[in-house]
Amino acid sequence: MSAESPSRPVPGATDPGRERVAAAMTAAAAAWLCSLTSEQVTVAQHGSPLTPGAEAERLKWFYTPTDHGGLALRDQTPRQESLAMQLVASGLSEAGFATVATVMGLENILDQVEGWQVGWGRQRGRDPGLYWLRLFGRPGDPVWAWRFGGHHISLNNLIVAGRVVSTTPCFVGADPAQTALLGGSLRPLHGLEHAARQLVASLGARQRQRALLHERAVSDIVSGNRPTVAHGDTMMHMQDLWRGRFADPSLADLVDDIDRRAEEGSGYTERDHAALAISRSPKGLGARDMDADQRAGLRRLLALYTGRAPETLADAYAAHYATESVLDEVHFGWAGSTDDGEPHYYRVQGPHVLIEYDNTQRGANHAHSVWRDLTSDFGLDILAEHRARSAH
Repeated sequence: MSAESPSRPVPGATDPGRERVAAAMTAAAAAWLCSLTSEQVTVAQHGSPLTPGAEAERLKWFYTPTDHGGLALRDQTPRQESLAMQLVASGLSEAGFATVATVMGLENILDQVEGWQVGWGRQRGRDPGLYWLRLFGRPGDPVWAWRFGGHHISLNNLIVAGRVVSTTPCFVGADPAQTALLGGSLRPLHGLEHAARQLVASLGARQRQRALLHERAVSDIVSGNRPTVAHGDTMMHMQDLWRGRFADPSLADLVDDIDRRAEEGSGYTERDHAALAISRSPKGLGARDMDADQRAGLRRLLALYTGRAPETLADAYAAHYATESVLDEVHFGWAGSTDDGEPHYYRVQGPHVLIEYDNTQRGANHAHSVWRDLTSDFGLDILAEHRARSAH
């Protein structure tokens, strides 16, 4: 989070599983790149993360329906799309990939919910083809990276010396968060919500008082799409979550209106936002003040986020948080109602991990979730070490 935050190797950094995942990513990225035309390559591939211009672009990430940078799926042949999705799958667990693919498909449902409106300056307002893939450097280089993102998805991966060293920021959202199916309902992020609600329901009165961050939920994740998270950061407003500013005044007005309605719904003032600000010392109830069952619930919640990563990496994270002293430093906080279907927000924070979840917009049927590493998002600490070693 800051210069005061101690750096450390990522969990399982010496595990050969990180090399196996990197090898799978490298093979998938190379196959996709080889399938592209020269014109497509100029859009799909950027410079190495070791070059300032490319690195500045790599650190730009979004979860709004803006241009995420790279080659969009809709601008690829079916075979190229398949190869692109194979690269995406190489960076996720089986369950993580299924969740991401489902969220992408929700664009069709959202298009119907919004009345098939043409908007956002394009022919189709909500488009499942508008997910972008971009490589930074060449697959197999000593340092290279890749990014995949579109509305409600942002995956960021860095590979150094043949080893995956970072998989965050990792954002997954869902709009609608719940929609009807024949004989049931579709809720891609329900597990994240249910596990947190179970944990808060298990707290005693004094514990719940300490865990409560605010009686009302904030209208979005607080860390936003900042490249790094710092002490004192408050919620970013909608207008700042896009790539550049809208040239069309009607689109700028639309975003202003979305933000205004979200703020009115939360009832937050600047003072309220300050109370929910990211802080160096985590807010909420610490795991050291939870009983054994509650600690197990917190571990389950953590695993639902770190479990997005390929299984070998997810196992390393699970082992990391199985260490009692490590879990002791993790805090859990909640804002808003604990009733199902009501606006709410929660945060999990430790020395290195930040998790945020909100389901507030569209009548608490529009969810956001993010997993971040406070000391190693984008692998910035490890990349800095690599640069320092290379300089000698």
